[in-house]
Amino acid sequence: MLTDYRPADEAGIYSGTIEDLKKLNTSDAEVAEIIRLKKVNVDEKTIVSLVRIAHEHQHAFVATDIVRSLAGGNFSDEQILRIAQTDQFDTIGGDAVMLHAMGLSAPTVDYLLDRRLKGVRTMSVATIADLKNSGLAEKEILYRIQQGMTDAQGEAEAAARQRATAHNTGFKSNRGRRR
Repeated sequence: MLTDYRPADEAGIYSGTIEDLKKLNTSDAEVAEIIRLKKVNVDEKTIVSLVRIAHEHQHAFVATDIVRSLAGGNFSDEQILRIAQTDQFDTIGGDAVMLHAMGLSAPTVDYLLDRRLKGVRTMSVATIADLKNSGLAEKEILYRIQQGMTDAQGEAEAAARQRATAHNTGFKSNRGRRR
C-alpha cells in the first residue's frame, strides 16, 4: 500500500521534504508523527534525519513525544540527532529532559548527556535528583560524578545528608529555671 502524503502537504511540509520522505518509504503512521513535529517547529531537515536514523535501526520513527520534549527543553537539533543515533530515545532522551527539568544548567546537562552518549558510567537521574534535594550544589554533584561516584554511594550520601538535616532542626533546649 502506498503512503498518503497529502496530510503532510496540507500541514505545510515542503515538497522537497516530502520527496525525501518518500525515498525513505515512510508509513502513514510516520507521516502523522512527522506532522506533529512540524507543528512544534522542528526543522524539516532534522525530521527527515530522525526518520532516516530510525529506519537505519530497522524500526519506524515513533519518538515524537521525546523529540518534542527535547526541543521544548531547548536541546539543539544536533543534540537530538546524537541521541537518535544511540537508538535509546526512551532512556537517554527521557533522562536529558529530566535533568533539564530538575533545574540543572545547560552546560551540566550537556556534560551529563555527552557522558551517557559516550557510554561513560554516570549516576542515574534519580540519584542526581536525590543529591540535589539533599542540598548539594550542582558544582558539588558534578565533582562527585567526575570522581566516579556510583549510584549506591550517591544514594548513601543523599540519605545521610537528609538524616543530618532532619536531626539538626536548629532548636536549642533551654534547661534551667524559669524566672
